[in-house]
Amino acid sequence: MTIALQPIATIHTPYKQKFAIPRQPGLAKHALGLIEFLPEFADPNCLRGIEQFSHLWLIFQFHQTAQQGWSPMVRPPRLGGNKKMGVFATRSTFRPNHMGLSVVEFVGVEHSNGKLILKVCGMDLIDGTPILDIKPYIPYADSYPEAQGGFAQEQPQLMAVSYSPVALDQLSHWQQTYPKLRQLITEVLAQDPRPAYKANIELDKIYGMSLYELNIQWHVVDSCCEVLDIKQNV
Repeated sequence: MTIALQPIATIHTPYKQKFAIPRQPGLAKHALGLIEFLPEFADPNCLRGIEQFSHLWLIFQFHQTAQQGWSPMVRPPRLGGNKKMGVFATRSTFRPNHMGLSVVEFVGVEHSNGKLILKVCGMDLIDGTPILDIKPYIPYADSYPEAQGGFAQEQPQLMAVSYSPVALDQLSHWQQTYPKLRQLITEVLAQDPRPAYKANIELDKIYGMSLYELNIQWHVVDSCCEVLDIKQNV
């Protein structure tokens, strides 16, 4: 049996590349996403009443890895990237149907010039991800505080994040365009986005990540992420 799915929208996010995207939703609360509905779904009646909910479920496609196929065994970053687990015991992108599920926070709705946009924050989706469906998050039914989280029971320990004098000057330059840029950079780097199996090997490596149209360069010194440079991508 074949099931055909049609995207209803596309989400625009600060994350322009897979590297440094938080590994779970809600970890970078200052990441703002704009869900732009396709013309056939841009009816504001589709969102009537959505403001009553603080959080939403997004069902989406891992479109950038879909052509790479899937594997019954994967290596979760949480286990250091070396130990294998069954794909259905993980949230790996390399799944048979390449579908993902994330909880995001509702921010607002815009409808103008024929475009319908749903604003959310805290997403862990790369820019341009196709959205397949949206559903309200229901606390009494969707939240189980006593649930067991397996190998991901506890949130990873956060790293300290600092900024060089050069980076602080550059932040001031971008403050008007991106008022929450410093908070977003801090939230992303605090998760330590380095590949888990390289974290203790490449101690002097300078990393780069793309947020919006910016290239943020950083390194790790004494278990602290230091932002070195913030420049516009060329």
